[in-house]
Amino acid sequence: VPIVLILAIITFVGWYVFGPTPTLLYAILNMIAVLIIACPCAMGLATPTAIMVGTGKGAENGILIKDAESLETAHKVNTVIFDKTGTLTKGKPEVTDIIVIGNLSSGEALRFAGSLEKGSEHSLAESIVNKAELEKIVLSKAEGFKAIPGHGVEGNIDGRRVVLGNKRLMDKESILLGDSSIVIDRLEGGGKTVMMLAIDSKLEALIAVADTVKESSKAGILMLIKMKIEPIMITGDNMRTAMAIASQVGITRVLAEVLPQEKEAEVRKIQAEGKIVAMVGDGINDAPALVAADVGIAMGTGTDVAIEAADITLISKDLRAVAGAIILSKRTMRTIKLNLFWAFAYNISLIPVAMGILYPVWGILMNPIFASVAMATSSISVVGNSLLLKRFKTK
Repeated sequence: VPIVLILAIITFVGWYVFGPTPTLLYAILNMIAVLIIACPCAMGLATPTAIMVGTGKGAENGILIKDAESLETAHKVNTVIFDKTGTLTKGKPEVTDIIVIGNLSSGEALRFAGSLEKGSEHSLAESIVNKAELEKIVLSKAEGFKAIPGHGVEGNIDGRRVVLGNKRLMDKESILLGDSSIVIDRLEGGGKTVMMLAIDSKLEALIAVADTVKESSKAGILMLIKMKIEPIMITGDNMRTAMAIASQVGITRVLAEVLPQEKEAEVRKIQAEGKIVAMVGDGINDAPALVAADVGIAMGTGTDVAIEAADITLISKDLRAVAGAIILSKRTMRTIKLNLFWAFAYNISLIPVAMGILYPVWGILMNPIFASVAMATSSISVVGNSLLLKRFKTK
C-alpha cells in the first residue's frame, strides 16, 4: 500500500510537471488510474474463492473439511498413520476359535467370557457377547467389573475371579501360559486377536477374534504409496497380529502394542522425525492423536468424540478418500498460487502502464475508466480460475 501511494504521488507530480496541457487534468486522471489499477481485489479473492470451492467440492465427494487451515496443511502431508480397528478393518470382529485349556467346556468358557465382557464397550467385547447370544448361552452378572485399558477386563462371576485379556494382563496377574504360547503364536500369525481367559489365576481358555480388512483399504494405501506418502499402522494388538493385518493392505511400518493413552505420544515421535503427519481414526481413544496430528481425519462411521477432534471427516468408509482429501488440498493450493501469480503479475505489469511510462502508446488510454475495466477483469479471471476446481473428481 505505501508503495502504491508513493507511485501515485510520483505519477501526479510527473504528469503535472512534464505532461501535456491541461497538465492538472492528466495528472489527476493518471494518479487515480494508478490507485484503481492497484486495487488488490484479485489478491483478496485469490485464496478465499479457491478455499470455498475446494471445501464445497470436498463435501460433494464425502470429504467434510472443518476449516481452511486443515485444507491448506493437508497438501504437505508425507506420512499417514492409520488406526487398525474400525479404520483399516471393518470394526466388526467375530469370534473364530474357542480353545479350551483347562477343565471347562467351550460353552462354559464362552459363558464366563461373555458375562464378563457384557460390561465392556470395546468392539472385541461386543463380538464375544454376540457369540454367546448366538449360542443361546445365559449370561451371569459380573461383580466388581473393571476395564483395564490396553490389557483387558476383570471381575467376579459365580464367586470366582475371572480375568480376560492379552499377554500383558496375564503377565501382570502372574498367570503362566505354558504350551499355550505355541497355539497363541499360530492364531496371531493368522491375523487373529487372541484373548486369554483365566479363572482363579489359572488359564482356562483361548478366545480368538478376527476382524476383516475393508475392501478399500489396500487400494487406499496403494494410492498413498504412489503419491510417495508413507502409511503407518498403529494398534494395541501384538506385533505378530498387527503385521499379519498390515501385510494384507501393503503397510510395512507398524506401531504395535500401543496403549490408548500412548497414541498421541507416538504421533508426536513421528512428527519429531520431521514428518508432516495425518492421523486417521474412528474411536474415542484416537481423539488425542487426532488433535496432535498436523491433520486429523476421522471416519464418519466413528464416534462423535473422534469426529469432533478431527479436522477432516470422511463420510464414506472408503479409505481412498484419504488420498482424495490430500489430492484435493494439492489442487486447491495450486489454484491459490496460480490466482496469486496472476493477481501480482497483473499489478506489476499494469501499474507502469497506468503511470504513463508507455505514453503515448498506452499511457494516454489508461484513464480511470479503462483502469476500472482492467481491475474488474482481473477479479473475474481469479474467480473463474477458482471455479475450475469444480471439475475436480476424487476418482
